[in-house]
Amino acid sequence: MAYVIGDSCVQCGACAAQCPADAISEGADKYVINADACVDCGGCVDTCPAEAISEA
Repeated sequence: MAYVIGDSCVQCGACAAQCPADAISEGADKYVINADACVDCGGCVDTCPAEAISEA
């Protein structure tokens, strides 16, 4: 199951830097996860200081 980034994202980029699949990119108002590229490792969840990432 892929992960999603919620509205509490502070656009710090920590999740994108950590993602081994390069599935996270900067969106208009928050970072977004490409569900097709996500490998479900969960590393982004542990990295996010705003706790904005959860399972879809």
